[in-house]
Amino acid sequence: MIRRGFWLTVGAAGGIMGYRRVSALSRQVSQTLGARTGGQGRLGQPGSPRRKRHWARETLRFTRDVREGMDMYIARQQAGPAPTLGPGASQRTSQSASGKSNSYRTDHDKREDH
Repeated sequence: MIRRGFWLTVGAAGGIMGYRRVSALSRQVSQTLGARTGGQGRLGQPGSPRRKRHWARETLRFTRDVREGMDMYIARQQAGPAPTLGPGASQRTSQSASGKSNSYRTDHDKREDH
């Protein structure tokens, strides 16, 4: 038990030290890249109208993509089979046992045994 506590402490300390080193390195790299471009990206100065239009356009594209993805998700969920758990599930299983047609059968249930 003491050995586990020791290794837990060593792992936590190593993780914290590693995180701090990676953070410092990423700050140095971002400062170096910022100094290389002169504080300007390819779209001009940070507050320029060109840059604002770019971000507005990208935001609209992202929103459109999210909406399309949501529409696809909803269409797939509506086309899928009904859940087998919840209210009414016992009625569906009793109908299939009594020989009535069941629209919730799986491919395995439809297959004939030879």
